[in-house]
Formats: sequence, structure tokens, C-alpha cells
Amino acid sequence: MARSPRHHPGLTAYLARHGQTEWNVAGRRQGRLDSPLTPLGLGQAHRNARLLTGAGIDAVYASPLGRALTTARVIASHLGLRVEVLDDLAELDHGDWSGLDSAAIDARWPGERERRSRDKYTYRFPGGESYADASVRAARVLDEIGRTGVLRPLIVSHEMIGRLLLHCLGVADALDTQQPSDVVYRVRAGVAVDRLPSSG
Repeated sequence: MARSPRHHPGLTAYLARHGQTEWNVAGRRQGRLDSPLTPLGLGQAHRNARLLTGAGIDAVYASPLGRALTTARVIASHLGLRVEVLDDLAELDHGDWSGLDSAAIDARWPGERERRSRDKYTYRFPGGESYADASVRAARVLDEIGRTGVLRPLIVSHEMIGRLLLHCLGVADALDTQQPSDVVYRVRAGVAVDRLPSSG
């Protein structure tokens, strides 16, 4: 079982998504592929860094994918910390849908997006992963962080794996949670969730 704030009462986990990317703007699914941060995305990373200054973050973990790693490095630089890369924080593998927009997916796999909408947790992207598959990775990340003894980690990843991290941390309805790039989630005691917007 993943270690979580419920099992470690002193742990407060901060979860952030990478800044906006060029493919986010274009509506293309990234998954394990990558695209650069936009100027807005870099700005979101800097605003999140300012938001977290003084929060007592004692470690920064990031996905190996460039968009998350760039975001994490911006924040870590502000906090005077280094980034530790955890491969298990990579986004869900979108398989054959990677790099495609919805119109292209519908043309090649008619009705498949609707089938996915009926059971998102177990639906596996063609040639890729499901939430159920990736939940094993999310739990493993929290196990690994829990063993380090850090108390206020920042985890910079992606929308889908971010939902699974919240789920493993005991957050109700985590899989329906929006993961904007200008919001940091703070999870305390396994049930208390604060949505900290950095915009504005």
C-alpha cells in the first residue's frame, strides 16, 4: 500500500502540473511524447514558484518528461532545491493516440473516445496505458517518497498521473479533479485538500 498523509500524519504533499505547452494549445495529446512550454507555461512555472516560496518545501520530484522537468527546475531554482527525477511520474502512455487531436482520433477510431468516457479508469489507450495500469506507478512514487522522510515534498508531473497521485493520497473524486497548470494542490492528513491558484 502506498504511504500517504493518512499513514504519515506529518506529511504535506504539494502537487503541480507542468506549465502550458504548445501541444496543449493545439489540442494534441502528449502522453509520453513532449512539446515545449509556451511563454505562458513558463510564466505559470514562475508564478507557482513564487506561490510556494516560504511553504517549507523540502524536496522537489519531477517526471522525466521535458515539460514537467523544465517546470520543476524553475520552481526548484526559486526554492534553492535540486530536482529529483522519478521515472514513474511520467504521464500515462497514450499509445497510438499520442500526438493526435480529437478529430484525428475520431477519424481512425470511430466511437472509441465515447467508449473511453464510459469507463475511464479501466480503459486502456490503444497501445498504451489505462488509469488502472498507471495507478501502480503512482502508488510506487508515494512509497518511494515516503521512505525518504521528507515532510513537504513538491511533485511536478502531469494531469492524469497527478489525478492518480491525489487518488492514492486519499482524495475523494480525485479522478474527476481538474489539474490546471496554474494551480498547486496541497494535501494534508490524507483528506484535507487546498487548491492554491497562482494566477492573477
